[in-house]
Amino acid sequence: MPRQEDATQLLDRLANDPQYDLAETLRAIIGWLRPPDPDNIAPVIARIEDLVLALGDRPELREHLRDRLEQGLEDARHLTLYTGIGLFSRKGFFREAAELLYERINPRPMDRADLRDVLYHVFHDPKDAIWVARLPDDAWSRLLQALGCLSGEHPGVLQRAREEALYALEMLSIWIAAEELEPELLRLDPSIAERNSAFVAQEREISAYVRDYRLWLEDPDYERVDDRHARVLLEQCKEQIDRLRRRAITHGNSLSLTHLMERLDQTLARIHKLLDLLEPNSGDEPRQAAVGVFRDLVTISARSHGVRALWQDNIRLVSRSVTQHVSDTGEHYITRDRSEYFQMLRSGAGAGLIIAVMALIKIQVEALGLSEGWNTLWVSLNYGLGFVLIHILHFTVATKQPAMTAARLAAAIEETERGTADPSKLADLLMRVGRSQFAAVLGNVGVALPTAILIGLFASSLFSAPVLSSHEIDYLMDSLRPIMGLALFFAAIAGVWLFVSGLIAGFFDNRCAYLDLPGRLREHPLLRRLLPEASRHRLADWIGYNYGALIGNFLFGVLLGVTGFVGYLLNLPLDIQHVAFASANLGYVTASEAPGLLLFGLFLVFVLLIGAVNLWVSFGLALYVALRARGVRMGAFGRVFRAYGRHLRKRPREFLFPPRTAPTSDGGPGDETDAR
Repeated sequence: MPRQEDATQLLDRLANDPQYDLAETLRAIIGWLRPPDPDNIAPVIARIEDLVLALGDRPELREHLRDRLEQGLEDARHLTLYTGIGLFSRKGFFREAAELLYERINPRPMDRADLRDVLYHVFHDPKDAIWVARLPDDAWSRLLQALGCLSGEHPGVLQRAREEALYALEMLSIWIAAEELEPELLRLDPSIAERNSAFVAQEREISAYVRDYRLWLEDPDYERVDDRHARVLLEQCKEQIDRLRRRAITHGNSLSLTHLMERLDQTLARIHKLLDLLEPNSGDEPRQAAVGVFRDLVTISARSHGVRALWQDNIRLVSRSVTQHVSDTGEHYITRDRSEYFQMLRSGAGAGLIIAVMALIKIQVEALGLSEGWNTLWVSLNYGLGFVLIHILHFTVATKQPAMTAARLAAAIEETERGTADPSKLADLLMRVGRSQFAAVLGNVGVALPTAILIGLFASSLFSAPVLSSHEIDYLMDSLRPIMGLALFFAAIAGVWLFVSGLIAGFFDNRCAYLDLPGRLREHPLLRRLLPEASRHRLADWIGYNYGALIGNFLFGVLLGVTGFVGYLLNLPLDIQHVAFASANLGYVTASEAPGLLLFGLFLVFVLLIGAVNLWVSFGLALYVALRARGVRMGAFGRVFRAYGRHLRKRPREFLFPPRTAPTSDGGPGDETDAR
């Protein structure tokens, strides 16, 4: 369609061609309004104004166009518009994706009597979702009023719309009531099957509301029941869904359960929208509600033209089901006061001690001259079993923290967006996260480095030979160089694996809770014969608490071990650099060939740079996924960082060292009278 066509020419074309029905008329108008750049809505607003003026100058054409649109709206089916668009399907992701792909290849013919198909036909460009969402409500209101869609002068259209909205309202309410019989929900909370549950109560109230509303339509003098009690019950349903989400963290989640609860949320929101539409009071509020619903439906319909939107929505659900557990775990990696801070320091020191030994084992394994496959196997086992041992002994690998703490920070940001927290508290949380990670890094590096030096000196004295050959010294020193040795690139790879291991741990923790693995182990027939009851229960509780962490730590070690082998297969320079192992390697180099103080200091800085990349890559990826999973807006960060700056200026010492006691509930500092 030529872009040079003005509003008058558009109206002439619509008036003179008898083939234009409801669908084609709206498609032509939206095609004329559609901007070349979906991010720039200024041309759309200008064209709407031109169209409004052109319709005002030609009242006879405006009436003709209004009659055509109103006749189409009166004859069309509205139900699927309210119950089909914007609500997750009960078919599941894979079946729905297959159907969407088939529709792209062999689309079914459009049903011109179905408003859902008409909307899909009119807003056929996937980019329509962008500019439609950006266009303000008043612009849509002016357009719809100019076309006569909000005039209320055609009683048949209003009657049809009300009847369809009432029927949709009743059907959606029944869907919610029926969901309480879902086994997934009953597993989380068997009490929802009680006769007086909120799900069933809202259906009864909505049914009474619909019945009274229809009687009121027949007799305007009939005293109609308002929707206030129905909205209260809908809020109770929302609260019940929130409780189920919290229970899912401890009882286990699944994609189908997350999908179900998201669908319940969508259905409740749609019922609220329909109640807004059905508000019979005169004034601007019903019209504003109609414009808002129209824009929402158009945006969702435009997004549904491909599999991408479906994929994004379901990936978000998968991410949320995993990161919920990671967020809960992340709270344990954040220190609040000095006792917890020193505990984190001791925990990091213990891990540094073991990592120094693991680094030596890796050096000795690689010195054996094994084939690439066998070398990868033993190095992976060294990493994996070593990290498992660190976890069993309750020690902390510093770079394991970000994947956990980022999810906790995202949860707090989500609370801020919902109005239950404030930037000051988030800044305090961010301060505690950074301070906790510093303590763990200090413990790891501060112990791994001197322990490696001592082990190297002891071995040199015992065997009268340095622990490293000159070739190994050169190799380890070169591998620590940030740019020439690709150390920062390899550190980024390790950061990715740290992030992945956090997701793995969250997935298996969630799976353990979902399957009730401790309960199964307590009653396992074989274990009942082998172990007494008390031992069996202790074993079940221990596995239940550590299941995800054990698998996540072991697979993290495997990922570190196989990276070099993948590089060997692909003939690419792939390896990993981890701050604790890098500090241990520097220690063994120092013990074998004492470098000068300046050179040692330089390479220590290189080690710290490796640690920074480890931390920020894993933290950034984890925070990004957690934010996307929770659908959190990014706007809160500016306020949070400003509050963080104020916190840092007021109490700079807390950047690296905590107060004696934890902050009070209002986010202020605790008692620091003895903080000297």
